[in-house]
Amino acid sequence: MKPVKVGLLGLGTVGTGVVRIVEGHREDLIGQVGSPIEIARIAVRQLDKPRAVAIESAKLTDDPWEVVRDPEIDVVVEVMGGVEPTKAYILEALKLGKHVVTANKDLMALCGSEILSTAREHGCDVMYEASVAGGIPIIRTLIEGFSSDRIDRIMGIVNGTTNYILTKMSQEGASYEEVLKEAQQLGYAEADPTSDVEGLDAARKMTILATIGFRMNVELSDVEVQGISKVTKEDIACAKKLGYELKLVGIADRQDDRISVSVQPTMVKRDHPLASVSGVFNAVFVRGEAVGETMFYGAGAGELPTATSVVADLVAVAKNLKLGVNGKQSAAVFKEKILKSEAEVAYKNFLLLRVQDRAGVLAQITQVFAEHEVSLESLLQQPTASDQTADLVIITHDASRAAMRRVLQAFESLDVIKQIKSVYRVEG
Repeated sequence: MKPVKVGLLGLGTVGTGVVRIVEGHREDLIGQVGSPIEIARIAVRQLDKPRAVAIESAKLTDDPWEVVRDPEIDVVVEVMGGVEPTKAYILEALKLGKHVVTANKDLMALCGSEILSTAREHGCDVMYEASVAGGIPIIRTLIEGFSSDRIDRIMGIVNGTTNYILTKMSQEGASYEEVLKEAQQLGYAEADPTSDVEGLDAARKMTILATIGFRMNVELSDVEVQGISKVTKEDIACAKKLGYELKLVGIADRQDDRISVSVQPTMVKRDHPLASVSGVFNAVFVRGEAVGETMFYGAGAGELPTATSVVADLVAVAKNLKLGVNGKQSAAVFKEKILKSEAEVAYKNFLLLRVQDRAGVLAQITQVFAEHEVSLESLLQQPTASDQTADLVIITHDASRAAMRRVLQAFESLDVIKQIKSVYRVEG
Protein backbone atom coordinates (compact mmCIF):
# COMPACT_ATOMS: atom_id res chain seq x y z
CA MET A 1 0.00 0.00 0.00
CA LYS A 2 1.45 3.34 -1.07
CA PRO A 3 1.45 5.72 1.91
CA VAL A 4 -0.01 9.22 1.90
CA LYS A 5 3.06 11.34 2.59
CA VAL A 6 2.69 14.38 4.80
CA GLY A 7 4.92 17.42 5.20
CA LEU A 8 4.50 19.13 8.57
CA LEU A 9 5.23 22.85 8.98
CA GLY A 10 5.79 23.37 12.69
CA LEU A 11 6.46 21.06 15.61
CA GLY A 12 5.16 23.06 18.55
CA THR A 13 2.28 22.04 20.79
CA VAL A 14 -0.18 21.17 18.02
CA GLY A 15 2.45 19.73 15.67
CA THR A 16 3.64 17.42 18.43
CA GLY A 17 0.06 16.30 18.98
CA VAL A 18 -0.33 15.55 15.27
CA VAL A 19 2.76 13.33 15.35
CA ARG A 20 1.50 11.54 18.48
CA ILE A 21 -1.90 10.78 16.91
CA VAL A 22 -0.57 9.72 13.50
CA GLU A 23 2.02 7.44 15.09
CA GLY A 24 -0.23 6.16 17.88
CA HIS A 25 -3.32 5.52 15.73
CA ARG A 26 -1.49 4.06 12.74
CA GLU A 27 -3.66 0.95 12.34
CA ASP A 28 -6.91 2.87 12.84
CA LEU A 29 -5.88 5.38 10.18
CA ILE A 30 -4.98 2.61 7.72
CA GLY A 31 -8.43 1.13 8.32
CA GLN A 32 -10.12 4.44 7.54
CA VAL A 33 -7.97 5.57 4.63
CA GLY A 34 -6.93 2.27 3.06
CA SER A 35 -3.23 3.08 3.18
CA PRO A 36 -0.73 4.35 5.77
CA ILE A 37 -0.33 8.05 6.58
CA GLU A 38 3.36 8.86 6.90
CA ILE A 39 4.84 12.09 8.22
CA ALA A 40 7.78 12.29 5.83
CA ARG A 41 9.23 15.78 6.42
CA ILE A 42 8.96 18.30 9.25
CA ALA A 43 10.04 21.95 9.21
CA VAL A 44 11.23 23.23 12.59
CA ARG A 45 12.93 26.40 13.79
CA GLN A 46 15.76 24.67 15.66
CA LEU A 47 17.12 21.34 14.48
CA ASP A 48 18.84 20.49 17.76
CA LYS A 49 16.01 21.39 20.13
CA PRO A 50 14.86 18.58 22.50
CA ARG A 51 11.51 17.12 21.32
CA ALA A 52 8.57 15.72 23.26
CA VAL A 53 8.25 12.99 20.61
CA ALA A 54 10.90 10.83 18.96
CA ILE A 55 11.64 12.04 15.39
CA GLU A 56 14.23 10.73 12.96
CA SER A 57 16.72 13.53 12.43
CA ALA A 58 16.67 12.89 8.67
CA LYS A 59 13.04 14.01 8.55
CA LEU A 60 13.78 17.42 10.09
CA THR A 61 14.68 20.59 8.23
CA ASP A 62 14.88 24.24 9.23
CA ASP A 63 13.81 25.32 5.73
CA PRO A 64 9.99 25.18 5.19
CA TRP A 65 10.52 25.46 1.42
CA GLU A 66 12.16 22.01 1.46
CA VAL A 67 8.91 20.58 2.78
CA VAL A 68 6.66 22.57 0.44
CA ARG A 69 8.68 21.72 -2.68
CA ASP A 70 9.43 18.09 -1.88
CA PRO A 71 7.91 16.15 -4.84
CA GLU A 72 7.17 13.16 -2.57
CA ILE A 73 4.83 15.15 -0.30
CA ASP A 74 1.09 14.76 -0.95
CA VAL A 75 -0.30 16.92 1.87
CA VAL A 76 1.19 19.91 3.67
CA VAL A 77 -0.03 20.31 7.26
CA GLU A 78 0.59 23.84 8.56
CA VAL A 79 0.64 24.38 12.32
CA MET A 80 3.34 27.07 12.54
CA GLY A 81 0.95 30.02 12.74
CA GLY A 82 1.26 33.60 11.54
CA VAL A 83 0.24 35.15 8.24
CA GLU A 84 3.57 35.83 6.54
CA PRO A 85 5.53 33.92 5.34
CA THR A 86 3.02 31.14 6.06
CA LYS A 87 0.67 32.34 3.34
CA ALA A 88 3.48 32.09 0.77
CA TYR A 89 4.23 28.49 1.79
CA ILE A 90 0.57 27.46 1.49
CA LEU A 91 -0.02 29.18 -1.85
CA GLU A 92 3.13 27.58 -3.28
CA ALA A 93 2.07 24.14 -2.01
CA LEU A 94 -1.32 24.52 -3.71
CA LYS A 95 0.25 25.67 -6.96
CA LEU A 96 2.43 22.54 -6.86
CA GLY A 97 -0.73 20.39 -6.53
CA LYS A 98 -0.33 19.59 -2.84
CA HIS A 99 -3.32 19.57 -0.53
CA VAL A 100 -3.26 21.69 2.63
CA VAL A 101 -4.48 21.21 6.19
CA THR A 102 -4.09 24.21 8.48
CA ALA A 103 -4.97 25.22 12.02
CA ASN A 104 -4.27 28.88 11.26
CA LYS A 105 -7.28 31.06 12.10
CA ASP A 106 -5.43 34.34 11.43
CA LEU A 107 -4.49 33.23 7.94
CA MET A 108 -7.94 31.87 7.05
CA ALA A 109 -9.74 34.92 8.46
CA LEU A 110 -7.54 37.39 6.58
CA CYS A 111 -6.62 35.48 3.41
CA GLY A 112 -9.12 32.62 3.25
CA SER A 113 -10.80 33.67 0.00
CA GLU A 114 -7.46 33.87 -1.86
CA ILE A 115 -6.28 30.53 -0.48
CA LEU A 116 -9.55 28.74 -1.29
CA SER A 117 -9.73 30.18 -4.82
CA THR A 118 -6.12 29.09 -5.44
CA ALA A 119 -7.03 25.60 -4.19
CA ARG A 120 -10.02 25.39 -6.55
CA GLU A 121 -7.88 26.61 -9.46
CA HIS A 122 -5.38 23.78 -8.90
CA GLY A 123 -7.86 21.06 -7.89
CA CYS A 124 -6.62 20.87 -4.30
CA ASP A 125 -8.22 20.50 -0.89
CA VAL A 126 -7.80 23.07 1.88
CA MET A 127 -9.08 21.88 5.25
CA TYR A 128 -9.07 24.13 8.33
CA GLU A 129 -11.27 22.53 11.00
CA ALA A 130 -8.74 23.22 13.78
CA SER A 131 -8.74 26.97 13.09
CA VAL A 132 -11.93 27.41 15.16
CA ALA A 133 -12.81 25.92 18.56
CA GLY A 134 -10.01 23.35 18.79
CA GLY A 135 -11.46 19.85 19.04
CA ILE A 136 -15.08 20.80 18.24
CA PRO A 137 -15.88 19.69 14.66
CA ILE A 138 -17.86 22.85 13.93
CA ILE A 139 -16.54 23.72 10.45
CA ARG A 140 -17.28 20.29 8.99
CA THR A 141 -20.68 20.41 10.69
CA LEU A 142 -21.53 23.76 9.10
CA ILE A 143 -20.35 22.60 5.66
CA GLU A 144 -21.87 19.13 5.65
CA GLY A 145 -24.36 18.78 8.50
CA PHE A 146 -26.20 22.00 7.59
CA SER A 147 -25.87 21.64 3.81
CA SER A 148 -29.63 21.17 3.41
CA ASP A 149 -30.59 23.86 5.91
CA ARG A 150 -30.36 27.64 6.01
CA ILE A 151 -28.47 29.00 9.01
CA ASP A 152 -29.77 32.26 10.44
CA ARG A 153 -27.67 32.53 13.62
CA ILE A 154 -24.26 31.40 14.88
CA MET A 155 -23.50 32.38 18.46
CA GLY A 156 -20.46 31.15 20.30
CA ILE A 157 -17.90 31.30 23.05
CA VAL A 158 -14.84 30.72 20.87
CA ASN A 159 -11.98 32.00 23.01
CA GLY A 160 -10.93 29.92 26.00
CA THR A 161 -8.71 32.57 27.59
CA THR A 162 -11.46 35.14 27.99
CA ASN A 163 -13.96 32.51 29.09
CA TYR A 164 -11.53 31.34 31.77
CA ILE A 165 -11.07 34.92 33.00
CA LEU A 166 -14.80 35.70 33.13
CA THR A 167 -15.59 32.34 34.77
CA LYS A 168 -13.06 32.94 37.53
CA MET A 169 -14.31 36.48 38.06
CA SER A 170 -17.86 35.12 38.38
CA GLN A 171 -17.01 32.21 40.66
CA GLU A 172 -14.48 33.92 42.94
CA GLY A 173 -15.40 37.60 42.79
CA ALA A 174 -11.84 38.38 41.68
CA SER A 175 -10.82 41.38 39.59
CA TYR A 176 -9.95 41.23 35.90
CA GLU A 177 -6.31 42.09 36.61
CA GLU A 178 -5.96 39.34 39.25
CA VAL A 179 -7.42 36.62 37.03
CA LEU A 180 -5.47 37.72 33.95
CA LYS A 181 -2.23 37.41 35.90
CA GLU A 182 -3.23 33.91 37.08
CA ALA A 183 -4.19 32.91 33.52
CA GLN A 184 -0.76 34.00 32.28
CA GLN A 185 0.97 31.98 35.01
CA LEU A 186 -1.05 28.89 34.03
CA GLY A 187 -0.29 29.35 30.34
CA TYR A 188 -3.91 30.11 29.37
CA ALA A 189 -3.00 33.69 28.41
CA GLU A 190 0.00 34.97 26.47
CA ALA A 191 2.50 37.44 27.92
CA ASP A 192 0.84 39.93 25.57
CA PRO A 193 -2.85 38.96 25.90
CA THR A 194 -4.20 41.67 23.59
CA SER A 195 -5.43 39.37 20.82
CA ASP A 196 -7.50 37.36 23.30
CA VAL A 197 -8.78 39.95 25.77
CA GLU A 198 -9.60 42.61 23.18
CA GLY A 199 -11.70 40.13 21.19
CA LEU A 200 -9.48 39.93 18.08
CA ASP A 201 -8.95 36.17 18.27
CA ALA A 202 -12.70 35.57 18.62
CA ALA A 203 -13.41 38.01 15.77
CA ARG A 204 -11.17 36.05 13.41
CA LYS A 205 -12.97 32.83 14.30
CA MET A 206 -16.38 34.44 13.82
CA THR A 207 -15.23 35.70 10.41
CA ILE A 208 -14.53 32.09 9.40
CA LEU A 209 -17.78 30.72 10.85
CA ALA A 210 -19.94 33.46 9.30
CA THR A 211 -18.32 32.99 5.89
CA ILE A 212 -19.07 29.26 5.95
CA GLY A 213 -22.48 29.48 7.61
CA PHE A 214 -23.86 32.26 5.42
CA ARG A 215 -21.91 31.38 2.22
CA MET A 216 -20.78 35.01 2.01
CA ASN A 217 -17.29 36.48 1.89
CA VAL A 218 -17.26 37.93 5.41
CA GLU A 219 -14.12 39.91 6.23
CA LEU A 220 -12.53 40.71 9.58
CA SER A 221 -13.31 44.41 9.09
CA ASP A 222 -17.04 43.51 8.97
CA VAL A 223 -16.97 42.36 12.61
CA GLU A 224 -17.90 44.80 15.39
CA VAL A 225 -15.39 44.03 18.18
CA GLN A 226 -15.25 44.85 21.89
CA GLY A 227 -13.03 43.03 24.39
CA ILE A 228 -13.27 42.25 28.11
CA SER A 229 -10.47 44.42 29.50
CA LYS A 230 -12.95 46.93 30.97
CA VAL A 231 -15.20 44.34 32.64
CA THR A 232 -15.32 44.90 36.41
CA LYS A 233 -16.22 42.83 39.45
CA GLU A 234 -19.24 45.10 39.81
CA ASP A 235 -20.44 44.21 36.30
CA ILE A 236 -20.17 40.50 37.06
CA ALA A 237 -21.97 40.84 40.41
CA CYS A 238 -24.72 42.90 38.81
CA ALA A 239 -25.20 40.31 36.06
CA LYS A 240 -25.48 37.49 38.59
CA LYS A 241 -28.02 39.44 40.65
CA LEU A 242 -30.20 39.84 37.56
CA GLY A 243 -29.89 36.16 36.56
CA TYR A 244 -27.20 36.50 33.87
CA GLU A 245 -23.63 35.39 33.27
CA LEU A 246 -21.25 37.76 31.49
CA LYS A 247 -19.49 36.07 28.56
CA LEU A 248 -17.45 37.18 25.55
CA VAL A 249 -19.81 36.07 22.79
CA GLY A 250 -19.45 36.10 19.03
CA ILE A 251 -22.76 36.53 17.23
CA ALA A 252 -23.44 36.24 13.50
CA ASP A 253 -27.05 36.95 12.51
CA ARG A 254 -28.82 36.76 9.17
CA GLN A 255 -32.22 38.19 8.34
CA ASP A 256 -33.51 38.49 4.77
CA ASP A 257 -29.93 37.93 3.53
CA ARG A 258 -28.67 40.94 5.47
CA ILE A 259 -26.07 40.02 8.08
CA SER A 260 -24.30 41.38 11.13
CA VAL A 261 -21.30 39.90 12.95
CA SER A 262 -20.02 41.01 16.34
CA VAL A 263 -17.86 39.99 19.28
CA GLN A 264 -18.58 41.66 22.60
CA PRO A 265 -19.09 41.04 26.32
CA THR A 266 -22.70 39.87 26.60
CA MET A 267 -25.11 39.25 29.45
CA VAL A 268 -26.35 35.71 28.79
CA LYS A 269 -29.48 34.55 30.64
CA ARG A 270 -28.54 31.84 33.13
CA ASP A 271 -30.90 29.27 31.57
CA HIS A 272 -29.28 29.65 28.12
CA PRO A 273 -26.88 26.77 27.28
CA LEU A 274 -23.96 29.18 26.71
CA ALA A 275 -24.22 30.53 30.25
CA SER A 276 -22.99 27.23 31.72
CA VAL A 277 -19.90 27.00 29.48
CA SER A 278 -17.06 27.56 31.94
CA GLY A 279 -13.27 27.68 32.11
CA VAL A 280 -11.31 27.25 28.89
CA PHE A 281 -14.10 25.35 27.13
CA ASN A 282 -15.73 26.60 23.92
CA ALA A 283 -19.27 26.21 22.62
CA VAL A 284 -20.98 27.17 19.38
CA PHE A 285 -24.75 27.57 19.20
CA VAL A 286 -26.21 27.28 15.68
CA ARG A 287 -29.79 27.93 14.64
CA GLY A 288 -31.10 26.66 11.31
CA GLU A 289 -34.48 27.41 9.79
CA ALA A 290 -35.30 23.70 9.55
CA VAL A 291 -33.39 22.02 12.38
CA GLY A 292 -33.89 24.78 14.95
CA GLU A 293 -31.38 25.24 17.77
CA THR A 294 -28.26 23.10 18.19
CA MET A 295 -25.12 23.48 20.28
CA PHE A 296 -21.60 22.05 20.00
CA TYR A 297 -19.38 21.99 23.09
CA GLY A 298 -15.86 20.88 23.87
CA ALA A 299 -12.20 21.75 24.40
CA GLY A 300 -11.32 24.87 22.46
CA ALA A 301 -7.55 24.46 22.56
CA GLY A 302 -4.74 22.19 23.71
CA GLU A 303 -2.32 19.78 22.07
CA LEU A 304 -4.51 16.73 21.50
CA PRO A 305 -7.99 18.32 21.02
CA THR A 306 -6.63 20.64 18.31
CA ALA A 307 -4.40 17.95 16.82
CA THR A 308 -7.41 15.63 16.62
CA SER A 309 -9.15 18.13 14.35
CA VAL A 310 -6.00 18.47 12.22
CA VAL A 311 -5.70 14.69 11.78
CA ALA A 312 -9.43 14.40 11.03
CA ASP A 313 -8.88 16.87 8.17
CA LEU A 314 -5.84 14.88 7.08
CA VAL A 315 -7.95 11.71 6.94
CA ALA A 316 -10.59 13.53 4.86
CA VAL A 317 -7.93 14.68 2.37
CA ALA A 318 -6.44 11.18 2.19
CA LYS A 319 -9.88 9.66 1.50
CA ASN A 320 -10.46 12.22 -1.25
CA LEU A 321 -7.08 11.27 -2.73
CA LYS A 322 -8.12 7.61 -2.87
CA LEU A 323 -11.43 8.54 -4.50
CA GLY A 324 -9.92 11.11 -6.85
CA VAL A 325 -12.31 13.85 -5.72
CA ASN A 326 -9.95 16.45 -4.27
CA GLY A 327 -10.76 20.11 -4.89
CA LYS A 328 -14.51 19.66 -4.79
CA GLN A 329 -15.28 21.13 -1.36
CA SER A 330 -18.84 22.27 -0.80
CA ALA A 331 -18.12 25.43 1.26
CA ALA A 332 -18.28 27.69 -1.78
CA VAL A 333 -19.08 31.36 -1.25
CA PHE A 334 -21.90 32.20 -3.65
CA LYS A 335 -24.10 34.78 -1.92
CA GLU A 336 -23.66 38.53 -2.09
CA LYS A 337 -22.69 40.01 1.26
CA ILE A 338 -25.03 42.74 2.50
CA LEU A 339 -24.26 44.10 5.96
CA LYS A 340 -27.04 45.37 8.18
CA SER A 341 -26.93 49.07 8.95
CA GLU A 342 -26.72 50.30 12.55
CA ALA A 343 -30.45 50.97 12.36
CA GLU A 344 -31.11 47.30 11.47
CA VAL A 345 -28.95 45.68 14.18
CA ALA A 346 -31.14 45.46 17.31
CA TYR A 347 -30.83 43.74 20.68
CA LYS A 348 -31.46 44.26 24.38
CA ASN A 349 -28.95 46.38 26.31
CA PHE A 350 -27.75 46.47 29.91
CA LEU A 351 -26.65 49.86 31.28
CA LEU A 352 -25.10 50.71 34.63
CA LEU A 353 -25.24 54.46 35.36
CA ARG A 354 -23.97 56.48 38.34
CA VAL A 355 -26.52 59.28 38.82
CA GLN A 356 -27.44 62.07 41.22
CA ASP A 357 -29.78 60.80 43.93
CA ARG A 358 -32.52 63.43 43.87
CA ALA A 359 -36.06 63.92 42.67
CA GLY A 360 -36.64 64.17 38.92
CA VAL A 361 -33.53 62.27 37.82
CA LEU A 362 -35.40 59.19 36.66
CA ALA A 363 -37.82 61.32 34.68
CA GLN A 364 -34.96 63.01 32.80
CA ILE A 365 -33.28 59.69 31.99
CA THR A 366 -36.46 57.94 30.84
CA GLN A 367 -37.28 61.01 28.74
CA VAL A 368 -34.02 60.51 26.79
CA PHE A 369 -34.94 56.89 26.10
CA ALA A 370 -38.42 57.95 24.98
CA GLU A 371 -37.06 60.62 22.64
CA HIS A 372 -34.99 57.99 20.84
CA GLU A 373 -37.76 55.37 20.86
CA VAL A 374 -35.98 52.94 23.19
CA SER A 375 -38.35 51.17 25.58
CA LEU A 376 -37.26 49.80 28.95
CA GLU A 377 -37.73 46.26 30.20
CA SER A 378 -36.54 46.83 33.77
CA LEU A 379 -34.97 49.50 35.95
CA LEU A 380 -33.35 49.03 39.36
CA GLN A 381 -31.90 51.73 41.60
CA GLN A 382 -29.11 50.77 44.01
CA PRO A 383 -27.72 53.01 46.77
CA THR A 384 -24.01 53.88 46.82
CA ALA A 385 -21.69 54.82 49.66
CA SER A 386 -22.50 58.46 48.97
CA ASP A 387 -25.82 59.99 50.02
CA GLN A 388 -25.77 62.11 46.89
CA THR A 389 -25.49 59.41 44.19
CA ALA A 390 -27.11 56.13 43.23
CA ASP A 391 -26.50 53.44 40.65
CA LEU A 392 -29.17 52.77 38.06
CA VAL A 393 -29.31 49.33 36.43
CA ILE A 394 -31.34 49.42 33.22
CA ILE A 395 -32.24 46.69 30.72
CA THR A 396 -33.88 47.85 27.52
CA HIS A 397 -36.12 46.00 25.12
CA ASP A 398 -34.62 45.39 21.68
CA ALA A 399 -33.14 48.66 20.46
CA SER A 400 -31.15 49.43 17.34
CA ARG A 401 -27.44 50.09 17.65
CA ALA A 402 -28.04 53.51 16.09
CA ALA A 403 -30.71 54.44 18.65
CA MET A 404 -28.52 53.31 21.56
CA ARG A 405 -25.61 55.35 20.22
CA ARG A 406 -27.83 58.45 20.23
CA VAL A 407 -29.04 57.67 23.76
CA LEU A 408 -25.47 57.36 25.06
CA GLN A 409 -24.46 60.59 23.33
CA ALA A 410 -27.37 62.36 25.01
CA PHE A 411 -26.36 60.91 28.39
CA GLU A 412 -22.85 62.37 28.02
CA SER A 413 -24.31 65.85 28.19
CA LEU A 414 -26.92 65.15 30.89
CA ASP A 415 -25.78 66.75 34.16
CA VAL A 416 -27.65 64.30 36.41
CA ILE A 417 -25.58 61.37 35.03
CA LYS A 418 -22.18 61.35 36.72
CA GLN A 419 -20.81 58.27 34.89
CA ILE A 420 -21.84 55.73 32.24
CA LYS A 421 -20.16 52.83 34.00
CA SER A 422 -21.05 49.89 31.69
CA VAL A 423 -23.03 49.05 28.57
CA TYR A 424 -23.43 45.43 27.46
CA ARG A 425 -25.51 43.40 25.03
CA VAL A 426 -28.14 41.10 26.56
CA GLU A 427 -29.05 37.67 25.12
CA GLY A 428 -31.45 34.92 26.19
